[in-house]
Amino acid sequence: MPRMFVPAVLFSLAAACSPVTAADYLDNGASHAAGACSSPAVLGFIASNFGSKATHYLKTDIAIADIGNTYQKRLEPRDETHLVEREYCQATATTTDGERRPLWYLIERNWGFAGIGSNVEFCVSGLDPWYIYGAQCASLR
Repeated sequence: MPRMFVPAVLFSLAAACSPVTAADYLDNGASHAAGACSSPAVLGFIASNFGSKATHYLKTDIAIADIGNTYQKRLEPRDETHLVEREYCQATATTTDGERRPLWYLIERNWGFAGIGSNVEFCVSGLDPWYIYGAQCASLR
């Protein structure tokens, strides 16, 4: 058996066993061309993941009911010194408690294993009690 077969098998096993990630919601080329900040796939990913995090970490039954006013704050394109493209976005999240809060999120491309895949990090202002993303989500702004 040739040696090149083993890494290919390991790579396919890793891909088959990996959990669902932001990359599953993003089509790298199409989402970027259409403006990933307002992509329904990205916003759906955020809303879905916020609900489970609120239940497990905030110990509350709050969810995101609507996301609006989306726009790109800045884009850091991929180049020789920055191997990961980063798109910083802001929106307004309306939660099920009726509050409207700033939502900050970051879309990273060419991020995953061997530079394949994408990642989405997000923070809703006022709902990050441990300041994971800094005061008022500062690291995602």
